Amino acid sequence: MTRDITYGIIGCGMMGQEHLRNIALLDGAKVGAIYEPNDIMANAAKAIAPNAQLCASLEELLDGKDLDCLLVASPNHLHVPQLEVIAARNPLPLLMEKPLFTDPADADKLRAFKQSYPAPIWVAMEYRYMPPIQTLLEQVEKATGGVTMLTIREHRFPFLQKVGNWNRFNQNSGGTLVEKCCHFFDLMRLIIGADPVRITASAGQEVNHLDETYDEVPSDIWDSAYVIVDFANGARAMLELCMYAEGSKFQEEISAVGPNGKIEALVPGPGRFWPTHLGEPPVSQVIVSPRSPKGPQVVEIPVDPTILDAGDHNGSTFYQHVKFLEVVRGLSDPEVTLMDGLHAVRMGQLAQESALEHCVKTY
Repeated sequence: MTRDITYGIIGCGMMGQEHLRNIALLDGAKVGAIYEPNDIMANAAKAIAPNAQLCASLEELLDGKDLDCLLVASPNHLHVPQLEVIAARNPLPLLMEKPLFTDPADADKLRAFKQSYPAPIWVAMEYRYMPPIQTLLEQVEKATGGVTMLTIREHRFPFLQKVGNWNRFNQNSGGTLVEKCCHFFDLMRLIIGADPVRITASAGQEVNHLDETYDEVPSDIWDSAYVIVDFANGARAMLELCMYAEGSKFQEEISAVGPNGKIEALVPGPGRFWPTHLGEPPVSQVIVSPRSPKGPQVVEIPVDPTILDAGDHNGSTFYQHVKFLEVVRGLSDPEVTLMDGLHAVRMGQLAQESALEHCVKTY
């Protein structure tokens, strides 16, 4: 019988609490310690994981003797400083929330860090583990005959309120195309199977947060974008983001096309935001549309309601933890590496620069 894996959790705001709810559903896992400096968030976390110790500092958590792994879900701009403390004090297997970093100057530091950290690091790209996207990934080569065009559309709700409003400012979040969209740049590389060579973008703050100021500083976070990426193998990808389209039936729509046909994954947003007067929320779909014989083949991809209710990411947080536990137990290697996290952030940063400078950026 394998013993329980004990997590230490660093940061228990909205995403950290989603992790806590999903860890509670796992067989053979528990939360041993939590570091969350905000009292309201700490109390909420304690309510989800009542047996966990609340720590007064990151150092106190890291000095605990019974931890097997760590999860970092703190605000984006804290990731690298906390990673450095972890590496120096107790470098356990680590699940690191996205984005991996926000300051372009930290990229070289993290490349060097990759060589020195003695334990596995998994960068938390939850969107890979949404069941409809997993199905797309399994079938994309057969359905398309090799992807030549990839489109990812996210039409969703605005950024939610976070502790201290940190996500209202580019300097804290890395910018929308890093904070929100590194997921999609990661999926582009994964689905196409190549690295980018050129990135161009048009983006801005058009509708959301225009009248919001904090300590007399106006919010500068973007809410919409188009990004086009050319890849080394000749494939092209496009991201369409709109964060004032929460009336949509599906939140994410992914379409991959090749010489044989097309495959699509349609993913609804969080069920808690679905209007009750419309009945049950929609169920994810995967659609395969071959060129011959013509005719779309539609399959619904339901998710266990208990898992679905544990978070806002179509069950992906749970399935990601299942695989991360295998890494902690030494049964497999991380599926989302530090380099994957670096690429995803760098693509977002170049997209931000392209939109600001009105030019094409070379990767």
